[in-house]
Amino acid sequence: MKKLKLHWQILIAFILAIVFGLLFPNHVKYVSWMGDLFLRGLKMVIIPLILSSIISGITNIGTAENLGRIGFKTLIYYILTSTLAIITGLLFVNFIKPGVGADLGLSQTIDGLGASRESFGGTMLNIVPTNIFAAFVENKMLSIIFFAVLFGFFITQTKNKHRIFLTDLFNSIFDVMLKITMFVIKFTPLGIFGIIAKVVSEHSNLSELGTRMGIYMATVFIGLVVHSFITLPLLLKFIGKVNPLKHFNAVKTALITAFSTSSSSATLPLTIDAVENNSGVSNKITSFTLPLGATVNMDGTALYELVAAMFIAQAYGIHLSITAQIIAVFTALLASIGAAGIPMAGLVMITIVLSAIGLPLEGVGLILAVDRILDMFRTAVNVWSDTCGAVIIAKTEGEKLKV
Repeated sequence: MKKLKLHWQILIAFILAIVFGLLFPNHVKYVSWMGDLFLRGLKMVIIPLILSSIISGITNIGTAENLGRIGFKTLIYYILTSTLAIITGLLFVNFIKPGVGADLGLSQTIDGLGASRESFGGTMLNIVPTNIFAAFVENKMLSIIFFAVLFGFFITQTKNKHRIFLTDLFNSIFDVMLKITMFVIKFTPLGIFGIIAKVVSEHSNLSELGTRMGIYMATVFIGLVVHSFITLPLLLKFIGKVNPLKHFNAVKTALITAFSTSSSSATLPLTIDAVENNSGVSNKITSFTLPLGATVNMDGTALYELVAAMFIAQAYGIHLSITAQIIAVFTALLASIGAAGIPMAGLVMITIVLSAIGLPLEGVGLILAVDRILDMFRTAVNVWSDTCGAVIIAKTEGEKLKV
């Protein structure tokens, strides 16, 4: 009997979880542990996977000239797509005005607000870790990536003997980490059943969220759809010269997993596998662009942060000038870079945007109830953008692809 493919297992688990969450909300506690255990397993491998992947990717690129060229293209792509996503969100939130007439009910709180009150300059300064081991323990992804890029680059500058040894070492570590992660990924359907059942049971009565909250969700969703199905496919078609539909089909398993887990970092092994084996991008490109993208390329998160900040301003009756909105655009771009690829990370990062344009941090309470649902959609967009970037960069490097 032919084994059911993973994405079909995930879809079946997803549908069953929705039915279970709606029909048996009081019994969700008996299955939600599967989701918690699955996410713990994914979080366990994130740091060693990203560290080994980036170092391996940089050392395999070879020369500093290659690293500089690919790195420059990657940076330009990430900045371009995130900026386009933010501008899309800005247009829709100004046109739809989801916060006008909203009823304020700021009774909920969120952990991590204090840490996000520091200035943006302070946030950027903290990219350089004072203690890399503390960064590992505290899950500071930007610091870890900075160290990994630095470490990988200077491996290429060492003597031949040391360079070959360290390159082989980190290639081996990366290979082991991929195998461990793929073992965890085998339990994705069970994990997703627990996660989705819990989400559905907590949000089954959407009428309680209010009309304006529904309009806010729709605004974010429309912005994400436009960016995903118009902006990114156009970049694929005219810059990458590839068929967007074929590439979408090639990476659909990774996108479904990203949507279900709300974690671009946790989806990384599936993303790499799909882009390499289905789209035909070389490991030289994927091992550098995708791990980096899983942490710093957050198109969906950037769009969400801008729309959420504007929604909060509208709900408080605060008029934001053009200058304030431009500041919000740039801050959303930079804050999205600092958002870790884990569930609901963007919710904490949005406080940086609120602080930059003088909005009350307590406004986060307005969006807290529906954030988990939107998180799934924006994470899928994040991963979709990462895969598009890898394909476009590979094409500009002269690689022959399958899509």
